[in-house]
Amino acid sequence: VQLQASGGGLVQAGGSLRLSCAASGRTFSDYGMGWFRQAPGKEREFVAAISRNGGTTSTAVSVKGRFTISRDNAKNTVSLQMNNLKPEDTAVYYCAKGRYAFPATGTADYTYWGQGTQVTVSS
Repeated sequence: VQLQASGGGLVQAGGSLRLSCAASGRTFSDYGMGWFRQAPGKEREFVAAISRNGGTTSTAVSVKGRFTISRDNAKNTVSLQMNNLKPEDTAVYYCAKGRYAFPATGTADYTYWGQGTQVTVSS
């Protein structure tokens, strides 16, 4: 399984970005998918996750109401729409494939990780 994240960049506070993650393999629709982020000097933290069929999502409190996760099983992609970005959202964002069908929130609940895409929000 390979995960390729894209869509990061530099944006001003209040702006928007849409991250995408393309997955290889036939089992994409069998598992939940998630987005995590890691800022310099900090641990990797949960951002959002989605169930195998997209019917259930989970979002971190810090981004709730601003970030939306979605998936397209026909295209083997998962996306993260990020609105009203804040400087504290600056981090490398990673997509990951889960061990389970439900949207898990722990890093140990994920088996495969993409390479990460940098998001920088200027004030």
